[in-house]
Amino acid sequence: MLNIFDYLNYQSFMKDYYEARKKQNSFFSYRFMGKVLGMDPGFLVKVMQGKILLPERAIAPVAKLCKLAEKEAEYFEALVHYGRAKTPDDIKIRFDKLIALRGMESRPLEPNQYDYYKKWYHGAIRALLTFWDFQDDYKALAARVHPAISVEEARESVGLLEKTGIISRNSDGKYEVLGPPITTGEKWQSTAIRNYQQESIELALQSLVKDPKGIRDISTVTVAMKFSDLEEIKARIKELRQSIMHMMTDSGEPDCVYQLNFQVFPMTAVDENGGSLPEPARLAPAPAEPVDGPAADGKA
Repeated sequence: MLNIFDYLNYQSFMKDYYEARKKQNSFFSYRFMGKVLGMDPGFLVKVMQGKILLPERAIAPVAKLCKLAEKEAEYFEALVHYGRAKTPDDIKIRFDKLIALRGMESRPLEPNQYDYYKKWYHGAIRALLTFWDFQDDYKALAARVHPAISVEEARESVGLLEKTGIISRNSDGKYEVLGPPITTGEKWQSTAIRNYQQESIELALQSLVKDPKGIRDISTVTVAMKFSDLEEIKARIKELRQSIMHMMTDSGEPDCVYQLNFQVFPMTAVDENGGSLPEPARLAPAPAEPVDGPAADGKA
């Protein structure tokens, strides 16, 4: 029996429902399903394939056909609206509603992993516990994080890391970091990562204002470039990230936690298909120009 709460894609649910009914009754067809829903069978197939969206008017009929209970039907409707979301803010709002509705069921894994990326300090505490001997002193843990968080936030963070299996308490009472939390992939994961990156950028701004230059390095540079070079730039940044990670692995016992942000974003209008601009907007290439202070690479 299908469980609607196992799904984050309504097209997949509809496709699985069709296949399950087809196994039960070989006479069940797209034509029959379309007739019940008042939809063209070909249109219905495209919906299940993810090529087109389910019309708003068809939400209730699909829920009725699938014999969804009231709360299940509410979740299916939220799934459809989530599938329609396009902007980052709308995606987050729709996904948060799905998580709230899933709370009625026992589905802890993905919501908890999503929550991991909702607050920047979960990652900081995870990294801190790789070398710091935490002895359930949440006041000390909260103060060790920078900027400092509340004792309750520290307690909730450790609880979340345990629930997701990111950390585990050993027989001697010490916490062990078990591995990476999650990676990007599905729409909900990309949304979670975006929220995490937004908080990281905001933290960098706070550090720029509050932290002395001796314990941070923030630099900016503006360059004129070919859009086609962007992939090469991304590749070099990826190589740098990997190089730094390898360096940290070989550098010995850690004693602090740092956040490294790499940012490349457009400052003029670009065409994703080719990077071309309208002819009046074309300018002669300009040399790289630092934008933050007198230092050659724009350090502050």
